[in-house]
Amino acid sequence: MNHKALLLWIFLQCATALFSSALGDNAAIKGEDNPLEEFSSDGKSPNGIVKYNMRKSLDLDHEGCYLQTGKKECLEECGFNATAKTIFIIHGWTMSGMFDSWMSKLVSAVMQRETEANVVVVDWISMAQQLYPDAVNHTLGVGADIATLINWLQDELQLSLEKVHLIGYSLGAHVAGYAGTYVRGTIGRITGLDPAGPMFEGVEEQKRLSPDDADFVDVLHTYTREALGVSIGIQQPIGDIDIYPNGGEVQPGCALGDVLAVAGNFMEVMHCEHERAVYLFVDSLMNKDHMSFAFQCTGPDRFKKGICLSCRKNRCNNIGYNTRKMRKRRNTKMYLKTRADTPFGGYHYQMKMHVFNRKQADDADPTFYIKLYGAHNDTTDIFVDVHDNTVGLNLTNTFLVFTEAEIGDLLKIKLSWEGEAESWNSLWKNLKKTFWAWNAKPPKPVLEVRRIRVKSGETQKKFTFCAQDPSKTEISPGESITYVKCRDGWEVKPRKRLAV
Repeated sequence: MNHKALLLWIFLQCATALFSSALGDNAAIKGEDNPLEEFSSDGKSPNGIVKYNMRKSLDLDHEGCYLQTGKKECLEECGFNATAKTIFIIHGWTMSGMFDSWMSKLVSAVMQRETEANVVVVDWISMAQQLYPDAVNHTLGVGADIATLINWLQDELQLSLEKVHLIGYSLGAHVAGYAGTYVRGTIGRITGLDPAGPMFEGVEEQKRLSPDDADFVDVLHTYTREALGVSIGIQQPIGDIDIYPNGGEVQPGCALGDVLAVAGNFMEVMHCEHERAVYLFVDSLMNKDHMSFAFQCTGPDRFKKGICLSCRKNRCNNIGYNTRKMRKRRNTKMYLKTRADTPFGGYHYQMKMHVFNRKQADDADPTFYIKLYGAHNDTTDIFVDVHDNTVGLNLTNTFLVFTEAEIGDLLKIKLSWEGEAESWNSLWKNLKKTFWAWNAKPPKPVLEVRRIRVKSGETQKKFTFCAQDPSKTEISPGESITYVKCRDGWEVKPRKRLAV
């Protein structure tokens, strides 16, 4: 481990320790008995002020206009439109005492997408800029204050709750949950952007964001890696739909080297994955023509095998702002892979190939690569990430291939078996075999792959590819086989008609 990686590891452990200290006995959430009583009508509490900044300009440096519960003149001054959508954006814990840079990007994207909407930034920074356990203790009161404002808007303007959308990041997601709990009626939608994990993981639904807090609750999880028993983003599903981009763990472009090259400081490494949920949401607002799809699956391992690319019975959905409400089901887990930069959407392919053991291949441990040739573009060689790191012999192997660019209609596929000295991985595999064979070079293994079946997640089309040269279906290290379409789809044999 180099010195930069070591310093980062120490920093992350310290940061996680800070979060985990919040789990002590003295960190119970306060004010649960009478949360509405903690706040007066002007938004003041014993610990700070909640401000509601209704945006008129894309530039957050412009002050905007402030809504205050009970003050009718603010509604006219701010030009509040009760018949339009009302979107509240709620920040989380902060150490700087200022809005993070993501806020202006999210506000701008929402205002450009929903030009008629009332876009309101909920500012509770005075209470969020405290030790994490103290900030957590304020979430219920802030949520209750938002509920008080919304209830007043219902009384004053007959505001329709189904047009209200709360978007909360990190701790702000749980603030939104409390607002949904205490509002009179049912809010239309709450979106949780990587809801905070410490002090919320595993607690009862009343103490965190949950499906009962709105008619539709969707959640993006982007930082669920655990350290010292805690995860910065909550791991468990807590919405109607819970989407885990890249398994909710390592986000492309957030590796140590990637972040340090751009930002130059360790704190941004942690921010990168946690804030990726926000930027995926911004991407969904700005790139309607390049939407990302997520697929229902029981877990990340099955998704990595390419098993879960079905859209039947609402098993796939758009992510971010474009996520569709589905039949009321709780905690539907969905997965997708993304690119490192905007537009984040890519293209998923399920591939199936039966690998026959032919000659000297009982102990074969092939490293396969796939290259896709499309009507518009071709990919580079893509590593075949096989579940459990072993290709099954005399079995049908299913795996996921992800491309960052649209290649158009898939025309042909090249399967390559990495040569024994083409990478350290293959060289090491070969050295181990040679050692166990008492230093005698093992005979050349031969496997056979007759066809590859492909399903596109984005189009749901299925195709079968057969060897371009019917006599060339066997492959050894350092060799490749090219496959071309040989029929349309995975046809099912027609049923025999019963004699009449």
